[in-house]
Amino acid sequence: MARTSCASSASSSNSAPTRTHSSSEPKREKLPFAIGKSEEGCDIFSGRWVWDESNRPLYEESECPYIQPQLTCQEHGRPDKDYQKWRWQPHGCDLPSFNATLMLETLRGKRMMFVGDSLNRGQYVSMICLLHSLIPEDAKSMETFDSDSRTVFTAKEYNATIEFYWAPFLLESNSDNAVIHRISERLVRKGSITKHGKHWKGVDVLVFNTYLWWMTGLKFKILQGSFDDEVKNIVDVPTTEAYRMAMKSMLRWVRRNMNPKKTRVFFTSMSPSHGKSVEWGGESGGNCYNQTTPIEDPNYWGSDSRKNIMEVIGDVFGKSKVPITFLNITQLSSYRKDAHTAIYKKQWNPLTPEQLANPVSYADCVHWCLPGLQDTWNELLYAKLFYP
Repeated sequence: MARTSCASSASSSNSAPTRTHSSSEPKREKLPFAIGKSEEGCDIFSGRWVWDESNRPLYEESECPYIQPQLTCQEHGRPDKDYQKWRWQPHGCDLPSFNATLMLETLRGKRMMFVGDSLNRGQYVSMICLLHSLIPEDAKSMETFDSDSRTVFTAKEYNATIEFYWAPFLLESNSDNAVIHRISERLVRKGSITKHGKHWKGVDVLVFNTYLWWMTGLKFKILQGSFDDEVKNIVDVPTTEAYRMAMKSMLRWVRRNMNPKKTRVFFTSMSPSHGKSVEWGGESGGNCYNQTTPIEDPNYWGSDSRKNIMEVIGDVFGKSKVPITFLNITQLSSYRKDAHTAIYKKQWNPLTPEQLANPVSYADCVHWCLPGLQDTWNELLYAKLFYP
């Protein structure tokens, strides 16, 4: 089957700032962990997907025991492996190869933590899959703490941990139970980031995400006061404003708790879903189910709700002096309608005969198979960590 590359030239309106410093500022000191600089004028988030059977995937699904059953697509019967074979190629430069030894040596005596929702957990597991084969079986462990909120992978000989902390809104919410969080009326408490933030203190490399859980409609419920109050003071605000409040809280927390001379903070932009195939010129009524190739239109940009959130991020980050590195994975992931778990995952509830007769009805077009797209997110994180 002939392969083409699927190109991107992310238009400026889709891109949020990678750096949060104006060009007029004096030259900054070297960022922590940096070992070089990226090529001048190269945007690693703008590029195309190229077929690369000889170098992809970066590991095998069966060789990484840490992947949750929601993401093991081969084990759950996905018939093709094409989604594993695409490599992201930036325009005009190359991504540095992911060097697991360098990553582990850099994390010696340190903590790396991913904070957010199940999409950030997917990126977390991908990072462990990229590293764990270098570590002998008896020198690594995976444990959970704090009622499953915190998952900790330990590389014992390196005295290093890679951790995941469940906080889908970053702020305190009624969806904070890491296991039981399917709540119909989502509620977030204003100004409550320290509730979770106390668990992030002392981390050396921090990777945040939050987006999906805010997307319940045009309005969002915000709790003013405490979850313990007998009579709760709840206000409806536009979702974009609720999200802005969370972004400002996150930046404030980073400014107060992270030492920019010793630590690095990343924010992963929103992960796109592919729930309506008409958006990319497919048949109506379809979604990511049975999709086996990326979208080839370089100007493809999914639904409009993402644009509003992207504008909030651009605005809040643009006005901030807090050094956070922005991982702009939205556009490059938008092309990957083929990379979702769809129906090839563990189902928590038995499927009805109606569902079984219509796979589109229960396909998961939000989460991603591993190995797959999220390994690229970590290659981009690696590039920005070592070559900012």
